[in-house]
Parts: sequence; structure tokens; C-alpha cells
Amino acid sequence: MRLGTTIGFRGSAERLTKAVADLERAGIEHFWTGEAYSADGVSTMGFLAAVTTSATVGSSILPIYTRTPTLLAMTAVGVDQLSGGRCILGLGASGPQVVEGFHGVPYETPLARTREIVDICRAVWRGEKVLHDGTHYRIPLPEGRGTGLGKPLRLIVPPPRADIPIYLAALGPKNVELAAEVAEGWLPLHFWPERTDVWAESLAKGVANRSPSLPPLEIATGGPLAIINDDAFQQLRDRGRRMLAFYFGGMGARSSNFYNELLCRYGYEDAAQQIQDAWLAGRHDDAMALVPTELLDGTSLVGPRGWVRQRVEAHRAAGVTILNVEPVGPNRLSDVETVRSWLD
Repeated sequence: MRLGTTIGFRGSAERLTKAVADLERAGIEHFWTGEAYSADGVSTMGFLAAVTTSATVGSSILPIYTRTPTLLAMTAVGVDQLSGGRCILGLGASGPQVVEGFHGVPYETPLARTREIVDICRAVWRGEKVLHDGTHYRIPLPEGRGTGLGKPLRLIVPPPRADIPIYLAALGPKNVELAAEVAEGWLPLHFWPERTDVWAESLAKGVANRSPSLPPLEIATGGPLAIINDDAFQQLRDRGRRMLAFYFGGMGARSSNFYNELLCRYGYEDAAQQIQDAWLAGRHDDAMALVPTELLDGTSLVGPRGWVRQRVEAHRAAGVTILNVEPVGPNRLSDVETVRSWLD
């Protein structure tokens, strides 16, 4: 198991450069950055490629609806070139509120589109002329569409690698099955190691159809990290309630919230409904109070040293191969160094 962390571009470039360098020296081997509706993720990926020396640089995630499949492939090639072969292309469907509300693109058939995008990206990286006759993407455009002047093209310069890893963000049963079938890695959010049974069937189905040419599935997930040996740890751990309440209650519409559905599959149907009702009514403090403490503890690595080590081992036992941590305590770098020492 290796260590990763998510980086957002906050503050100055100088501060980010120092923070990333410190984290890499402390033991972070994977840096992730994504995009919702703030700054784009690709700019930060390029920045991370320039200021790191050996860590991988991954997107977590680039939404599939915001770019053509070939542009996604070209983006990965660009970051791979800048980083010397250290890119991971993390993809996800995002959600209808963002895709339709911010990008103005219909949120349609995410599973089928993702499968086609993975196929197209790999064809680009193999240096092939792109010929794809799918349900959602037809490259080049067929006769009768557009000007009729399109022709099959390949990358002008061969990419550094033909096997740039693709990781898929997935929570729902069919999405997880697809990730286990076609991707090098899986990016689950709000991962609770003791409740991985909710994904067991999907993972098994996906792996059963997985190409033998693919490596074993990587699982990249984790939570906030702080090693605190006094009474302050519970207060620090409780800071995560707002984020969880926002995701379970407000990250999506009432009729379409993938995180709320996950909370139901974890066995908290009543809490899921109550959190959503409270959050959407503007009663955010009430929603935070309704987040189950057991869930808060299960998705966190905040607490006394022995307890945090138990949580690390729980993730390892659940099959996590990249433990993504968000250092939130007063001794952030030393906490990363400590956890890194446990992974040897």
C-alpha cells in the first residue's frame, strides 16, 4: 500500500510548490487533483508534474462530459510527457447538476460512454488511427454528418507510454462493475473498509470479465488523517461531519444523489433521508448532527496513534492499494511520515 493525497490550487504557486515538495519528501507517492466547478484540473496536473520528482500525478477526476474522448487521451499524453511517465488518467461521470447545470450538456448514458471513452483513449495511446463506430462516439464523423471532410488520424508524435493507467470513480453497482472490468484502478469516495460487502458482487462480476492483459485492480481511497493522542481528536474528527452532510444531503438533486444512495446501501436509509431533508431545507447544522458517528469513524483516520494504525490496517485488509490521506492535524507532515513508516 502506498500513500496519496489530493491537492487543490489554493493560495500562491510558491506556497503550493513548497507544500507539495514537503509532502513528497514525507512519503506521498500519488498526487491527485480534480475539478467540480472551480479551476480546471488539468492546469494543476501540469503544475504538479513540474514540481514533483517521482510521485504520480493523477486526475480525480476529469468529468467525461466536458471533453471529447480524444482530448482526454491527449491530455493524459501531455501530462505523461511533462512528468516523465507519471500520469494517471482518472475519469468519472460527475453528476447531472454539474454536467447539465454548469456545462450545459445532457447527462446521458454514463456507463456506455465511459466504456467507449476507455477504448478510444487506449487506441490513441497505441498510436493507431482512431476509428471508432460506437453508439455515442463515431470517429471520424460518418458520411452525412458535418462537412464530410473528416479522416482517420493518429497522434503526430507517439506517446511516451501506450498503457497510461485509467482509474474510474464509481459508487453504484454497475459503475463499480465497469471499473473492475476495464480500468487499472478504482476511485471510491466515502469508502468504509468494514462495509466493502456492498461492492463485493459488483467487483466479482467485473473481475470475472477483466482482460488478462490488465494488471490487478488498484483501489485508491482513504480519508482525513490526524494522529492526536489527547482529548482533541474527537473534536477534530467531528469536523468531517459538514463534508459528509453536504455530500449525502446536497451533492445532487433529491431524486439523484449517488452519495445518498451509498449511505442507504451502508444500511442508513432513515439517516440518508433525514440528512437530505435537513440539508435541502437549509438546516445544515441539523444535517451534520444526523451523520452517523459510526460512519464518521469508519471513513476517517483521525484519532490516537493506535486507533489510526488500526484504520490503516483496515484499509489494507479491504484491498486498498493507494491510501489517500488528507492531513488535517497540527502535525501534518509528521503524521504522513508515521503512516508511511507503517506501510513498509
